Amino acid sequence: MPQTLSSISMFTPCGFSPHLHSAKEDDQGGLIFQDGNLASASLDALIQHLIPTTDYYPEKAYIFTFLLSSRLFIEPHELLSRVCHKCIEQQRLDDPVLDKARIRKFGPKLLQLLTEWTETFPYDFQEERMIGHLKDMIDRIAPCDEAYWKRMNQLLQALNQKLATLSHGQEGIVKINAAVSDKLVAFKSKPPSIQREILTVCSDPYTLAQQLTHVELERLSHIGPEEFVQAFVHKDSLDSTKSCFNEQKKTSNLEAYVKWFNRLCYLVATEICMPAKKKQRAQVIEFFIDVARECFNIGNFNSLMAIISGMNMSPVSRLKKTWSKVKTAKFFILEHQMDPTGNFYNYRTALRGAAHRSLTAHSNREKKFLELAKQVGEFITWKQVECPFEQDHNIIHYLHTAPIFTEDGLYLASYESESPENQIEKERWKSLRSTILGKT
Repeated sequence: MPQTLSSISMFTPCGFSPHLHSAKEDDQGGLIFQDGNLASASLDALIQHLIPTTDYYPEKAYIFTFLLSSRLFIEPHELLSRVCHKCIEQQRLDDPVLDKARIRKFGPKLLQLLTEWTETFPYDFQEERMIGHLKDMIDRIAPCDEAYWKRMNQLLQALNQKLATLSHGQEGIVKINAAVSDKLVAFKSKPPSIQREILTVCSDPYTLAQQLTHVELERLSHIGPEEFVQAFVHKDSLDSTKSCFNEQKKTSNLEAYVKWFNRLCYLVATEICMPAKKKQRAQVIEFFIDVARECFNIGNFNSLMAIISGMNMSPVSRLKKTWSKVKTAKFFILEHQMDPTGNFYNYRTALRGAAHRSLTAHSNREKKFLELAKQVGEFITWKQVECPFEQDHNIIHYLHTAPIFTEDGLYLASYESESPENQIEKERWKSLRSTILGKT
């Protein structure tokens, strides 16, 4: 079982909304609390609540929740600019003579805030103006303590290293996707072998499940938490005509993760539809059922769902003669776990169980931001999982580059394996043979 870090509590957020509501307002700078939790405030008040002082530092949960959700209303570079401006104003960093005693109390807290920001949302700092704000603040406080220069250099080195690692991962994904797109194939005929079959590369279900887990965690590690906000919320909820961002940030890592899921679905379906003999197809189905079961045991639910989705694709599910040779009891158990009934109740129960096992292993609008930060916080915990399995580069290379059938190719392969059963299928088979094979 991959081990998660025991840091979920760090990301358990307090909810807030950056707009005023009819509730009891306390005397804490315009912040509105309900039942002891921050419920809402103006955007300016929330920014002020983020800024440390000589005797105050915001809770980690608030920092994460606000930095994640604030991008719905203000771009990161503008937020950092306003934070820096308020710091300069409040700490009198423009004065000819600085109060060194006060700055020595404030400086470490400011550096801690900037460190948390760069560590949790490193993609924000791909912009030069973000780095410019960082350096400007250090230039202002460094005269009070030379140690601040060292801290700043360490921060920038760690940030550059993280961005370089993430960039390398992105380039790798692009190269893999390009290689895959070049090798996409439609079903042309039944040659001796269109490609190497999965069973010739890996015949052990547990080993394949381990390698699928490597792929999942590697792709997961590159997704920035802010990508979820950018992917699903494109418009300002108060103004449907106004985009949240003048320059919409990319969500390439999240999209790559979705593409991997789709690829695995089609790879499973391709491997099943490709063999010419019914016995071989049944063998492949049973193999993937075992792989899916091992994924479930490991806690790799994304690969599990992709495998089940691939086996449920129409070109595969229509192969009744093939399925009649398959021992399906284990498959039905897995399907039950992924049953979408009750908002995937069984799946969510299994996921909670996996999270519990991992943590104990040896090795309405006000609620919107609370839930958003809670769910993304849990994602951050999962993405930091260290995969305990040894990599098999040969298997991983196959998973990334093996040719897969298009949807039409899958249907044609399916019809070639088991003849159409009705007139609609017969007409589609004839059409596909004409367009793909050039036959009538």
